[in-house]
Amino acid sequence: MSDGGSGQSTARGLSGAAARLGASLLGLVRTRLELASVELAEERDRVQYQVTSLVVAIALFMFALLFAATWIVVYFWDTSRLTAIAIVALVFAAAGVALLMLRSQAARAAPMPFAATIAEFERDRAALAGRDHADSAEPPSP
Repeated sequence: MSDGGSGQSTARGLSGAAARLGASLLGLVRTRLELASVELAEERDRVQYQVTSLVVAIALFMFALLFAATWIVVYFWDTSRLTAIAIVALVFAAAGVALLMLRSQAARAAPMPFAATIAEFERDRAALAGRDHADSAEPPSP
């Protein structure tokens, strides 16, 4: 009758191991989700900066056209108005181009979204694959 007691302890051992494995997997998933949420927040901030820079650049171009045209036309109406209009408009346009170039550099320098999360999942996959290969290389225990 000792077989019945041993069967119960084996079942408890298996269920305990399964519970520990489940808890470990949940902990792993939780850690990865926390990392993904941090990366999502960083990506949101980066995109917000990109959109804000673009809107500001567009606004600069619009103000450049409006104010330069108005001021120059009024001030130089009787003299060389076309030359003055061209110079002021080019200055504002150059400011807009400079801002767009800065935005472009920031976009190129930005890291790939969720790179750390992807790297962690890859390490997890490699570790699990290595463990599976190691388990199959070992002879079964008696």
